[in-house]
Amino acid sequence: MFVTITKPLFAWDCLEDNPSLVSVRAFLAAVPDAQLLEGLRLHRGRGRDDYPVSVLWGVLLLTILLRHVSIAACLEELQRHDALCRLIGIDSLDQIPKAWNMSRFLDVLGQEPHLSNLRATFDAMVERLGTVIPDLGQHTAGDSAALNARRSRQQANDAKTPTASPATTADKIEYDQHGLPQPAGGRKEYHDDQGTVTKVVEWFGYKFHLLVDIRHEVVLAYRVTSTKTGDNEVISDLLDQGQANLPAERIETLAYDKAADDEKVHEDLHERGIKPVIQNRALWKGESERLLPDHDGTSNIVYDEAGTVYCYDKVSDPPVRHRMAYIGHEPERGTIKYRCPAKHEGWACPMSEICNAGKSYGKTVRIKQELDLRRFPPIPRGTK
Repeated sequence: MFVTITKPLFAWDCLEDNPSLVSVRAFLAAVPDAQLLEGLRLHRGRGRDDYPVSVLWGVLLLTILLRHVSIAACLEELQRHDALCRLIGIDSLDQIPKAWNMSRFLDVLGQEPHLSNLRATFDAMVERLGTVIPDLGQHTAGDSAALNARRSRQQANDAKTPTASPATTADKIEYDQHGLPQPAGGRKEYHDDQGTVTKVVEWFGYKFHLLVDIRHEVVLAYRVTSTKTGDNEVISDLLDQGQANLPAERIETLAYDKAADDEKVHEDLHERGIKPVIQNRALWKGESERLLPDHDGTSNIVYDEAGTVYCYDKVSDPPVRHRMAYIGHEPERGTIKYRCPAKHEGWACPMSEICNAGKSYGKTVRIKQELDLRRFPPIPRGTK
C-alpha cells in the first residue's frame, strides 16, 4: 500500500536551515514594499537619516526570514556577516542600527498610514499566490492565539493605582492615541466533555487571529486585537480580507472551533456562500433531542443539538433510534435532505411499512436551513 503525502506550499522541513544569500536576495526583491517605504520616508521628512528606513525594514524582514527569536539576535548576526549587511544597504558596522532604533521604528510602523500600507504589502503577496495556485484558499480554517507584550512604565504605574473596580473594567477595551488597542490581560480556559476546567492559559498582550489555507498552510488574512475581543467578532473582517485577496468565490469552507458557533457567524457565512465546519457549542440544558419544526407528537423524526437527524422505530419495544441517511445539500431549495436509513443501507426495519408506505426510496425528509442555520449547515456535523 502506498500513501501519497502532499507537502504544504511552504513545508518547514524543506526550507533551508541557513538560507543562502541568493535565497535572501530573491525574497527581499519579491516583497512589494515600495508604497510602505515611501510612506515611511515621508514621515521621517528632513530629519536625521543615520539609519535609513529601508535598512530598518530590512532588519525586520531578515529577523523573520532567518527565524531569529528576537530582533536583537538578528542585529548580532549582522555584526558578523558583512555580505548579509550589504543585501539590505549596510556598508559598514557603524551603519547597523541599535536595538532602540528598531524599537522606535516598530512604534512608527504600528501607526497609520504605515499600518495599512503594511497590510497592503501582505495582501499583494497573497493575491499573487492566489492567482498562480488554483486551489489556494478553497478550504480554510481560522483560530486565534496569544500575542505577548510588555507593560510600558505608564501602564505599570496605572496598574498599581486602579481607579475603578475590576467589575467595571473587565470587558472594556482601551485604545491609544492612534486608535490601536492597548495590551491587556488575557485568559483562556480549556474544558473536558463534562465541562470541567482542565487547563488555564494567562498572558499579557494581544490576540492575533488568522485565516489560513488548510492544504498549503498559507495565511490568507490576519487581525491583531485586544485580548477582550471574541473570535466570533473578528471572523467577518478576516473573511473580507481573505476574499479580497483571492479570486471571486474561491473560499468554499471555513473550519473553526466552538468560539465561532454563533448565529451571526453562520448567517454571514450563509450570505457569502461559504460552508461552515464549526464545532458545536452545548447550550441545551437537560435535553438530548427535539422534534423537527412542524412535526407533532405523532412524528418519529427528531434531531439533537448538533443538528443530527434521527428516526424512531416505534414498533419495537422499547423504541429504537436510528440515524437517518444524509443524502446531500440542496442549495437551490436551501434544504438538507435525509432518507430512511434502512432503505438506504439495505437492512430490515420493523417500522418500514409504516414509514415508507411502499416508496422505493423510503421516507424522505427535507429540512429548511433557514429554520436554524447554526443547527443545519450545508455540511452536517454528524457526517464524515
